[in-house]
Amino acid sequence: MVKEISQAVIGRLPRYFRYLGELKDDGVERISSQELSRIMNVTASQIRQDFNNFGGFGQQGYGYNVEYLYTEIGKILGLDKTHHLIIVGAGNLGQALANYMNFERRGFIFTGLFDVNPALYGKNIRGIRVRPMEEMADFVRQNNVDIAVLTIPKTEAEKVASQLTSVGIKAIWNFAHVDLAVPEGVQVENVHLSDSLMRLSYNINRYEAEKERPSGQA
Repeated sequence: MVKEISQAVIGRLPRYFRYLGELKDDGVERISSQELSRIMNVTASQIRQDFNNFGGFGQQGYGYNVEYLYTEIGKILGLDKTHHLIIVGAGNLGQALANYMNFERRGFIFTGLFDVNPALYGKNIRGIRVRPMEEMADFVRQNNVDIAVLTIPKTEAEKVASQLTSVGIKAIWNFAHVDLAVPEGVQVENVHLSDSLMRLSYNINRYEAEKERPSGQA
């Protein structure tokens, strides 16, 4: 039986992976939980608890081997495998994501770009031409595509998601402003950019309110 890991722990794993990658690139061979705590602003006990979910990784009196820990967290995140992805929606956001070179470093291979706008057909984005939506289903089947990125209006997202899952897409990275309902077994990561901006606005307001509060007032 697979151990159930909390979403909070899973949410921290990419950050651990990123920091460890930077340490590895800087030539750091080992690090303690206290040192990692200072760098990441996460308590040392939290770091140890998180890693203990997966077996610990550290050695008493030694700490963590940076390259080994980086590799193991990469495996947990599935980054030791290659994923083929398409982007549905070749507007500004879709093109920006297609041009983001760092995907390949993580094993995400951008293979196709689709849109409903005939004016975009044939346009090349990093060597990938924009195709009409009518070609999407066959392309997914023929090219072992397992992830779809949606950068389309929310009115079309449910219909497109249904089409994608019916031809074997295993996961959807959804930038459409709607929470998708998909069949069991299909993974969805909903990214609401405006939600993130609103959280930022809340933190600005909270900080300003704290500054204006008279000293000693609860």
